[in-house]
Amino acid sequence: MSSFLFVTWEGGGNAVPFLALGQELVARGHEVTVMGHASQSGAFAAAGVPFLGSPGAAALAGTSPLALLKVITSPGMQQDVLAEVAARPADVVVVDVVLFGVMDALRRVGREYVVLEHTLDGMLRRMLPVAQAALLPVGLRPMDLLDAGRPVMTASIPEFDRGHGNVVHVGPMVRGVPARPETPTVLISLSTAGFPGLAATFQRVLDAVDGVAAHLIATTGPSLDPAALHIPDGVEVHRWIPHEEVLPHVSLVVSHGGHGTAMAALAHGVPLLVLPLNPTTDQPWVGRAVERAGVGRRLRRTSAPRRIRAAVEQLLGDGPHRAAAARMGERARALDGRTRGADLLESVAARSP
Repeated sequence: MSSFLFVTWEGGGNAVPFLALGQELVARGHEVTVMGHASQSGAFAAAGVPFLGSPGAAALAGTSPLALLKVITSPGMQQDVLAEVAARPADVVVVDVVLFGVMDALRRVGREYVVLEHTLDGMLRRMLPVAQAALLPVGLRPMDLLDAGRPVMTASIPEFDRGHGNVVHVGPMVRGVPARPETPTVLISLSTAGFPGLAATFQRVLDAVDGVAAHLIATTGPSLDPAALHIPDGVEVHRWIPHEEVLPHVSLVVSHGGHGTAMAALAHGVPLLVLPLNPTTDQPWVGRAVERAGVGRRLRRTSAPRRIRAAVEQLLGDGPHRAAAARMGERARALDGRTRGADLLESVAARSP
């Protein structure tokens, strides 16, 4: 039996790979401890993965780059992780890709770490040089810290990730089945985070699909009250539905371009329409990757309802996008990221001194 320390944070979909890997490693008889924001404890407890928490971790206050910067550089989280490593040295430490402060702290005490990427490595390698200007004043060199991961593992499909570095693409951590909708069905699932423009974008999508010949399901998430929207007749509205329950019955996903949502849809062979909400995140990159792979389309979030409706109706039909999404789904399921990721971490533990 080996011991693993996971270090993560409350960022929404970024926790999915940690949950999946934690469950898999616990099922194999390993000892797993997760450190992160206290608000994550319920999800890990429900998954049967021990959660310790990081009392000193800076909370994410908003969706701005400055808010994320405070999480990235949090001295309190660095101290908590170093204290845990000193008290109970894990065989393997796995760090979320944005927690460069934690990586730097581990490097300073001579501890190797695995980096877990929950988005496209190619996108990160294009954006990190820009981020470095903000991190250099606090002594962090994100590209050096990323490449110091032994190894860097990416929870994505390699063919979906352009311009990536020397990383191991273990595949999506969600397990899908080929979608078999009984009737044309659209899932509208934009974001769990309260990005500016979320409500207005959601309303444009709802206006666009009003009267579309399909079963319409909308999940608004914790940041958007359905009462704030005008919901057309016939739209089934939820605050949240587990993806594994609904995606086997869906023909199309309308998304903000979160990498986790895209991987979940593609693991079921479902095409996507992406309307990125925030240009400083991975959302525009995921949208471009969707178009490049031929598995869907990308539109501006400010697109008129008539343009959104035309894209929805096109993507609900048969065409090359549907065949491409089915092939991508086969690839995602063959990778089986949960199993491959756990295998990789076990191999790292086996060579741990």
